[in-house]
Amino acid sequence: MTHSANVALRAARQALGYRSQAALAEALNNVAREIGLRVSINARTVRRWESENPPWPHPEHATALEALFKRPIAELGFTPPWSEMNNQPSRTAGGGAKEPWAARHFGTSTGTVPASVATDTMSITVSHRNMYWSVPAARLHRSVAEHAALGWDLVDQLPDPAKALMARAVSESSLLQGRLEFFDLQQPEAAQPSFVLALQAARKADDNLLGAAALAHMAFAPAFSGDPERAEEARDRIRGARAFARRGEGNAEMVAWLDAVEAEVETRFGDTRRALNLIRHAEETYSQHDPESNPSPPWLDWFSQARLIGFKGNTLIAAGQGREARETLEQALADLSEESVKQRSIYLADLAAAWVLEQDPEQACAYLEQALEVLGRNWYATAMDRVKSVRQSLREWDSLPKVRALDDNLYNWHTTVQSLVG
Repeated sequence: MTHSANVALRAARQALGYRSQAALAEALNNVAREIGLRVSINARTVRRWESENPPWPHPEHATALEALFKRPIAELGFTPPWSEMNNQPSRTAGGGAKEPWAARHFGTSTGTVPASVATDTMSITVSHRNMYWSVPAARLHRSVAEHAALGWDLVDQLPDPAKALMARAVSESSLLQGRLEFFDLQQPEAAQPSFVLALQAARKADDNLLGAAALAHMAFAPAFSGDPERAEEARDRIRGARAFARRGEGNAEMVAWLDAVEAEVETRFGDTRRALNLIRHAEETYSQHDPESNPSPPWLDWFSQARLIGFKGNTLIAAGQGREARETLEQALADLSEESVKQRSIYLADLAAAWVLEQDPEQACAYLEQALEVLGRNWYATAMDRVKSVRQSLREWDSLPKVRALDDNLYNWHTTVQSLVG
């Protein structure tokens, strides 16, 4: 009988143009170096991965595979070992089937996992939240995704009092997973199911604010798609998010963030007048925020007054108001915390766009150079998209020495490869 090999990985390899297993190994080693991994993958390793029963790759190998193919490792023909443990019955010495591994160790869904597991899971979720701002996205993504999946598998096996805490941990982790996929790894199609899981887990936890956050994030994909026919889809997600936020009695900061997200949506679809009205409403709302008496959920760490100013600057650029945008973004940069490196690269690119509107290509290039310097230390795909968009707007000044020097940095080895692997 002929056994099939791992056709999923082989097909993915051939689709990228790697005719041999050695060529794939070399490509994976190159990608690993670009994202800061030190691995040594050879043709023999790839041959084992393309065999009938491929072994689960080492964590750093898996990260390199996902970075190169831009899809989860499970879609490349690999089966997680914990899935086999959970689903495959083992045999006793006499040949009889034992209970599945999960049933023997965790029991059935009647609630035999200790409540402390929910607390431990939330602790890891909080650690991942903090690491988002400093750990390379491709490496953090794998850990966050597996953590969310494990929590979702266990939530119904916990005693009732602990289920809500576990569900909140899963919802927050899935939300972070989706943010990594959408903003950092440029995988909008992968982000959608992550946000859906965040919404499902929020429902199980009966946490309306997490539900609002998941729905609002779902508005980004249609807004960033550039397809005007998806405008109503994005607006529907925002309406849903606002309804959940009202039920959850979201504070002023939460409402201001939803205003800012809706402003981003309207900006993307060309209605800058409505977007600026939403920004003004957000500013008025944020001025009423009292973090002492009504604090925000701890996971709302991607928004602040400085970031609201950044939303405003980007909308002013879209409205063609270069001077106002420049003044606004300079204030946003001054107010931004040191650890907010991802947002810093965004604001620098937006400042460059404001200088283009002011017909000053040299100042624009200076800010783009600063953005590239930040990206060289802390990669952020969304910021690189902004940088390249501004570079396109400089075409009438292609012959200037500053623009040519910018191209030398924009298309060096690091930024060129990193832009392709995410």
